[in-house]
Amino acid sequence: MNKTESKWLHNFVTAILSLETEEECENFFEDICTIKEFQDLTHRLEVARLLSEGKVFNEISKLTGASSATITRVNKCLVYGAGGYKTVLEKNGNFADGEVTEER
Repeated sequence: MNKTESKWLHNFVTAILSLETEEECENFFEDICTIKEFQDLTHRLEVARLLSEGKVFNEISKLTGASSATITRVNKCLVYGAGGYKTVLEKNGNFADGEVTEER
């Protein structure tokens, strides 16, 4: 990442950290992402949650509609990544109250 991109990343992260409510955060991501990008982000977090609960790929695909490529990528991040998914899941109690239902 070059110096300019590094500054952009810093600004992006700072912007996210400045948001104070769930509504502000949803509004920001709704504006900055396409509907598909927003859905992809939320699906990846749900895949990470299900993987951390020990769910298998076929079950996750059925519950979320995620492709095997997406599930594999998220799993790789959980095992070898920077720890972002794990941090979010731990800080939010693995979203324990999140009931999973079939979406697709």
